[in-house]
Amino acid sequence: MSATLLRAERLNLALSEQSVLADVSLELTAGEIVTLVGPNGSGKTSLVRVLLGLLQADTGTVWRAPQLRIGYMPQKLEVHATLPLSVLRFLRLVPGVSRQQVVSALAEVGAAKVINSPLQRISGGELQRVLLARALLREPQLLVLDEPVQGVDVNGQLELYQLIAELRERYGCGVLMVSHDLHLVMRATDRVICLNRHVCCSGHPEQVSGDPAFIELFGSRAARDLAVYYHDHDHQHDLHGCVLDADTQQHGPDCTHA
Repeated sequence: MSATLLRAERLNLALSEQSVLADVSLELTAGEIVTLVGPNGSGKTSLVRVLLGLLQADTGTVWRAPQLRIGYMPQKLEVHATLPLSVLRFLRLVPGVSRQQVVSALAEVGAAKVINSPLQRISGGELQRVLLARALLREPQLLVLDEPVQGVDVNGQLELYQLIAELRERYGCGVLMVSHDLHLVMRATDRVICLNRHVCCSGHPEQVSGDPAFIELFGSRAARDLAVYYHDHDHQHDLHGCVLDADTQQHGPDCTHA
């Protein structure tokens, strides 16, 4: 049996007198990918903040494994355009991290070439990989990824989800992802927790997609067409999501970034 990394029991939270979380319980174990899905305003990010200890629930408890190392990838990063901050300098802001550790982390997520680029000038897909590299610098036992493919096109999303699965296998870590996009994420997870202030349903993606609570929240079309998306991944993409030629590793004729 896999070790429990984190457990939340009966969390309740209200912000500005509005209920955000109502009697929410969940458990995360090593080696599994769990995804929180739900519409905007359903409490996903607030729940993550409570689980990380950044926000205190009104009632309920959160238990974390002793000395649990958590790597957190935020939903977004805003850096002022006039701030001279390279990718290398940004990642070196993590306490105790060496240049070699940064080089290794960027290589691991497929973003080695942007190490000296200004953070504000890299693409959306590159930025998400840099943020993932930052999370890996903590050598995490648990990766918490809040909307990890935000601002990335479909091909880039597929690449990132594949990378996350590979990191899970490599490190044996648990992964908690947050998403409001059902189209791809339901295929990239072991277990789904459907949240709308309370846990509407949870389980394997195919099980959840047929649950009446899921259908009521997202509609029958989502359950039928979007819940589990299969992709035959017999090719590679660059950081922009463009398909690379298998022999030359060059962009194809349809790539707008070539």
